[in-house]
Amino acid sequence: MHSSQYFSYFRLHTSLILMHHFFFFYIGLLVVILLLVMLAQKIKISYPIVLVVGGLAISFIPSLPNVDIDPELIFLIFLPPLLYEAAWQTSWKDFWKWRRVIASFAFLIVILTSCVIAYVSHSLIPGFTLSLGFLLGGIISPPDAVSATSILKDVQVPKRLVAIVEGESLLNDASSLVVFRFALAAVLTGSFSFREASISFVLVIIMGIAVGLAIALVFYAIHRWLPTNASIDTVLTFIAPYSMYMVAEQFHFSGVLAVVSGGLFLSNRSHVILNHVSRLQSVNVWATIGFVFNGFVFMLIGLELPVVIRAIGDDQLPHAIKYGVIISLVVIVTRILCTLGASVFTMLISNIITTADDRPGWKGPIVLGWAGMRGVVSLASALSIPLLLQNGQAFPQRNLILFITFTVILVTLVFQGLTLPMVIMWFNEPERDYLIPTHEQEAMVKVEMKNVALKLLEDDYQQEVQTNSLLLNIRERLESERTYVEGRSNRTHDETMHTRNNYQSVYTAVLNAQREVLYNLNRKPEFQDEVIKKYVAQLDLEEEKMRQQLEG
Repeated sequence: MHSSQYFSYFRLHTSLILMHHFFFFYIGLLVVILLLVMLAQKIKISYPIVLVVGGLAISFIPSLPNVDIDPELIFLIFLPPLLYEAAWQTSWKDFWKWRRVIASFAFLIVILTSCVIAYVSHSLIPGFTLSLGFLLGGIISPPDAVSATSILKDVQVPKRLVAIVEGESLLNDASSLVVFRFALAAVLTGSFSFREASISFVLVIIMGIAVGLAIALVFYAIHRWLPTNASIDTVLTFIAPYSMYMVAEQFHFSGVLAVVSGGLFLSNRSHVILNHVSRLQSVNVWATIGFVFNGFVFMLIGLELPVVIRAIGDDQLPHAIKYGVIISLVVIVTRILCTLGASVFTMLISNIITTADDRPGWKGPIVLGWAGMRGVVSLASALSIPLLLQNGQAFPQRNLILFITFTVILVTLVFQGLTLPMVIMWFNEPERDYLIPTHEQEAMVKVEMKNVALKLLEDDYQQEVQTNSLLLNIRERLESERTYVEGRSNRTHDETMHTRNNYQSVYTAVLNAQREVLYNLNRKPEFQDEVIKKYVAQLDLEEEKMRQQLEG
């Protein structure tokens, strides 16, 4: 064997060994994540908090390899699918109802927070320029919604607060990343034009949305008119967010807004482009993938601590801790003041235009202000700061920015996250939007579904029902279920293949009619989107059960 061939073989063998250890490490990390999530469920604490604290504890194990988060890994691998899943889970009805509040939180409050952080850090930290201040502000201004929503779903909280937090999280990453991009350019080049930045800011946002909608239309056409199946549809839902993000970023537009706008467009039309099998399969697959991705990103935050501390140095650590705690408090106070200010502004503007709520009060805004935990996007932004300036000099204060970012994430996520349930209980904000209790909404939905199904059978399929024992059983079951909501038992029969086909055709029409009445009910403000989605999923399961029974 020639020496060159030997060295090639040696390099290949070494790479395989490293890949094996790398794979083994992350499999082990996944097992730890699962155990920590189970622990979080046992002690009734939001799992992002437990994962970050668990990552911190694990990071001090001496033999554990250092974990360096690649910002491109976060932005390209993790961010698009997590945003896309959030967009699919978001209620478009609630998003549109609270669009003004969501937009003000996601854009105005993020920009205002960036400005406050810029001037405070410039005044507080020696040698910290205003450009670096805006860079830090762009990094730590956007709250992370996964941690907030995971807490809010376990406590009694008005639906509007959940809708606003979820809607804000879809958009605030875009505005903060744009601020970060312009501030970084100012530090690298030493120049900044407010006029050019303002025009570019609007262009990046508008064109990001346009790119997302354009690509969403392509996937809409593929789902709607090409002969796809459930597996193809599910794979397409994974291709879509990456396509939207990469195309938008290729043209230097907002990849975040491209994914969000495209995801909202497709999710709002999922009942048109996906059949019941595709909806069932994609929902289950996405729920699992989203859980794993979120678990990894929160665990990686904790594991990054030794790298951040080592970079700052022991001699500068006390000062860095002081700066991090002060700026964390500034971030918390600024958000609460902004949410209260938004409430006052809403009351004033309600005299001029129609708003979703002209008396938002002060309790809800304080809860929203306290739900401003920071997350992995902030850390990934800080890590994406280059090591060197264009002139070859070291990037100023990079390690300090990293440490402050980590401190803000830790303080807001752990301190605010652990106390958020208590804050919600203290203020006890009542539900003011969906005044009909959930169980009454469900009863009304059930009755409407049975009524439309029975009317369809009576008007369009009366002859078939009289001659088909399976259809007769369906009618009896629907009548029984309707009276049960206000029971009689139902019976099952099995007939010939002709009867089965007739039964499948008519029963599918019944299920489609029930879906249609659900979509109509969802347009009414008194019905929650999650209630409607629950019964759409039940109809999908019913249709799949019928198909499997007839094929068996």
